[in-house]
Amino acid sequence: MQRYFLDEAYQPQDHFVLEREAYHHIVRVMRMSPKERVYLAFNDQQVIIAEITEITDQAVYLVELAKENMQKELPCQVTIASGYPKGDKLDWIVQKGTELGAHAFTGFPAATSVVKWDAKKRKKRQERLTKIAQEAAEQSHRQVVPQVTLLETEKELYAQLDAYDVILVAYEESAKQGESSRLAKVLKEIIDNNHVGCRILAVFGPEGGLTPQEIVTFEGKGGILCGLGPRILRTETAPLYLLSAVSYQLELL
Repeated sequence: MQRYFLDEAYQPQDHFVLEREAYHHIVRVMRMSPKERVYLAFNDQQVIIAEITEITDQAVYLVELAKENMQKELPCQVTIASGYPKGDKLDWIVQKGTELGAHAFTGFPAATSVVKWDAKKRKKRQERLTKIAQEAAEQSHRQVVPQVTLLETEKELYAQLDAYDVILVAYEESAKQGESSRLAKVLKEIIDNNHVGCRILAVFGPEGGLTPQEIVTFEGKGGILCGLGPRILRTETAPLYLLSAVSYQLELL
């Protein structure tokens, strides 16, 4: 069934109404009719199965049939912070990262980032990435749509670090030195201490990596340097590796 996200908390109602973009998708794209069913996902992670009862010229009316009880979100909220990469790599990170359970995405201009976006381009790009996240969340049956934020300066990222319980910094030099235990250790501690709902920030550099000065700054804020296996991963691959590791450790074991 198709999934639609509503920017409101769930409240029992006699009927629910979908308009504008959701209406267009149901009527023009999916060509649905009364009696067909969809998922409605609210911003408090409540999801219901709803049946279409009426379609007018501007709105679709639905009634609730049942609640979806299966938990689809990672036990911890993982935010992916990516130094602006070249090309459409950030599109890939957001799309696949959403499928793998990322809670949010933050882009920032790292010291080695080649990409330079002014406010207009950054706003347009953020709108595109938000759309990509929504479509990926619908496809993967997420309960929430990850938030996408593109920062103007790296200092803005540093100012947000205190909001996280754990800061992981993917550092290729750690991989070169054979470090392979810190990520596993952090995830094990989360399980052992039952830190469900903890907020994790995972930081990744662009193609040129993170500079020594950036590493010093992140470490000064409590960042934990970690390798992601013995191989050096591309900037668009590394976040997916980490999210897969988090899912395996916290959901499958």
